[in-house]
Amino acid sequence: MQKAIFLDRDGVINSDIGHYYIYQIKDFVINEGIISSLKKFSDNGYLLFIVTNQGGIAKGIYTKKDVHILHQHLLEILNKESIRIEKIYMCPHHDSIAPCKCRKPSPFFIQQALNDFHINKDLSYMIGDSERDIESAKAAGIKGIKINPNENISSYCDKIIKGEI
Repeated sequence: MQKAIFLDRDGVINSDIGHYYIYQIKDFVINEGIISSLKKFSDNGYLLFIVTNQGGIAKGIYTKKDVHILHQHLLEILNKESIRIEKIYMCPHHDSIAPCKCRKPSPFFIQQALNDFHINKDLSYMIGDSERDIESAKAAGIKGIKINPNENISSYCDKIIKGEI
């Protein structure tokens, strides 16, 4: 069985300072320490996943195509660093519009990845900057690590790899 790192997008992978919704490349800034941390995780055998709520789609602020373009941009940056994201799980819904089964804190996407990629829950983590990320991790049976928005995750990366968390 595989081990995995699940990451929230906005506030973990990229900065969300000054923007309510990040859906344009011009507003997309990768957080300090994320490239080196993802590389370390990858080099140590972790599969990498992104799990993101993008409720601006349901609200009509932006489209799935906008998010797809942004995600392709991110994947190109990571590919240049030899970092592979196995899958990006994106919920386009918003609970103020209609309920769904995939929006965090639902564990839906994490559970889907656990099954599809034969992942060992005991060796897997979710890194997020909100309680809903941690609730999603707990409901899926993996460890959740809550960081401050835009915090450098390097120290958490090292502790995970050493088995200290």
